Amino acid sequence: MDDFSLAADLVREAGTLAARMLGEGLETRYKTSVSDVVSAADHAAEDLVVRRLAEARPDDGLIGEEGHARPGARTWYVDPVDGTYNFLSGIPYWCSAVGLVDDEGPVAGAVYYPARDELWLGGRDHPTTLNGVPVERLTDRPLEAISVATYFHPRHTQDPARAASWQAATNASAAVRMLGSASVDLSGVASGRLGLFLQGNLSPWDWYPGAALVLGAGGVTDEVALPGITWQVAGNRQAVADASAALRGAGAPRHEP
Repeated sequence: MDDFSLAADLVREAGTLAARMLGEGLETRYKTSVSDVVSAADHAAEDLVVRRLAEARPDDGLIGEEGHARPGARTWYVDPVDGTYNFLSGIPYWCSAVGLVDDEGPVAGAVYYPARDELWLGGRDHPTTLNGVPVERLTDRPLEAISVATYFHPRHTQDPARAASWQAATNASAAVRMLGSASVDLSGVASGRLGLFLQGNLSPWDWYPGAALVLGAGGVTDEVALPGITWQVAGNRQAVADASAALRGAGAPRHEP
């Protein structure tokens, strides 16, 4: 089984397991905040993916959101339930995601969105597909003409520099959407439902699966490093350039006359 077929199987199996467990009832445990939660489904779905990878790709490494890790020639990043707050709140905007990365960057990404039975698959040498059908290639559009899928935690409003850079990019867009799952957002960008993805200090399991899909759809990614935060941006080339310029402009040091 090639990497893409394996990735597709992993996310579909993990997402199906999590959805079944949700229907049977789950307990919630909080991690860092009320909105940062985990359930038995997160752990069970990650365990499933880890077992499959140990059998199918014993020489590869992996890093899972719920704690599994091992070194290897390449690394699989595993997010068994991306959007757990939505998942546990009955909001049908969550997914299971995996991303494969080597020394050159993202190789493959797979995202399964159980609420719509949608599976995105794509990467470096695999044009992105949605349920096996190639998505349209992303074309250049300015930031002012498209939506931005993003997230900004309320506590970060107390950080003036971070808030200023986020506002500079989002204020330049046509619309802002905060939906609660980075990998579904990135899949939406890859398939043209959303215009641009923008978030800061993402964990790699939140970034690489969807970033691979955007690249496989003909888009680009960027990481804009500012003091205290690195913004991850993905979408069509023109919009990413517009957003990155806005972020860097807002984050540039101000000198008093």
